[in-house]
Amino acid sequence: MLDFHRADLARLAARDRLRGLAPQRGRDFASNDYLGLASHPRLAAAIAEAIEGGVPVGSGGSRLLRGNHPEHEALEAEAAAFFGAEASLYFSSGYTANATLLATLPQRGDLIVHDALVHASMHEGMKLSRAQSVVAAHNDPSAFEQAIRDWRAQGGKGTVWIAVESLYSMDGDTAPLGQLYTVAEQHDAMLIVDEAHATGVFGTRGQGLATPGERVVTLHTCGKALGCEGALVAGPAIVRDYLVNRGRGFIFSTAPSPLMARGVREALRILADEPKRRTLLHDRIALAGERLGPHGALAQGTPIMPLILHDNGRTMRAAEALQERGFDIRGIRPPTVPVGSARLRLSITLNVEDADILALDKALQEVLA
Repeated sequence: MLDFHRADLARLAARDRLRGLAPQRGRDFASNDYLGLASHPRLAAAIAEAIEGGVPVGSGGSRLLRGNHPEHEALEAEAAAFFGAEASLYFSSGYTANATLLATLPQRGDLIVHDALVHASMHEGMKLSRAQSVVAAHNDPSAFEQAIRDWRAQGGKGTVWIAVESLYSMDGDTAPLGQLYTVAEQHDAMLIVDEAHATGVFGTRGQGLATPGERVVTLHTCGKALGCEGALVAGPAIVRDYLVNRGRGFIFSTAPSPLMARGVREALRILADEPKRRTLLHDRIALAGERLGPHGALAQGTPIMPLILHDNGRTMRAAEALQERGFDIRGIRPPTVPVGSARLRLSITLNVEDADILALDKALQEVLA
């Protein structure tokens, strides 16, 4: 029994691709808690107050049954206003939200054109979708437009859905959203933007990089810069209504904890109340670019700085050596990233100080020598 699975794990080990769970240890250069909100006392106080007020830990069912709580609806109303959208909908995770979006909104006869580097959750949704999907070269608006033109020339008549991330989770670069929006306008297409890593970090209030509008649907995960859990889909009200009625990932999932919904509400308020956190983060990002860039870390003005070492074994040895020196840095290997592009993913957050970045500079000199 399970012989295939044993053999498959052995094959992964032979290619330096076997994964395992490791505890948190050392200074945080691995998390997505960019603004350090996960341990913010206001979040703890808000949830404690909600418990005291009788808000339950569990929802007790799906949102369409008894699981719909006033905290869910309050969060969705506040989030829609915060992100400048007509409506929003709260999901239990970004993975579920992305998969549900791509599986539900595009219909048979439609076309999904997606960036080559979109998250696995989008690919999961496209596998479930009845629409055709094609890949476009990373961050190349002309490739998106050409894919649409080719499809139309072949008789495609349905709606086109452009799927991208605003800030790519493994490369740390941002999408040319303005140009992609122009492509969407010219071809009467819809634009789906995964803002997972931009929410809280970019925008005048931390609302992300996308500009809301009638042809834009955005996804904002709550487990990164917001320091909580879950994800919010924001966009036209009809998108919310359609997902409530047709989105199987929403309909058949137990609703997220009402306590977590209360926590996300407080996180959005912290973003509005404490803009200095974003300023401090970007100062820290600039310092990291100055000190870690010479080691090969890609500094692009975002909190994600990949240091591509190519070889799986070398990458994991470097990660282990840095962990032994007190830095929580993880190696990223295929299939999470393309073959031959194994990397250390350096994440800059407010959980470290300037002195920690300077210490990492010295450690990289030793490890990569």
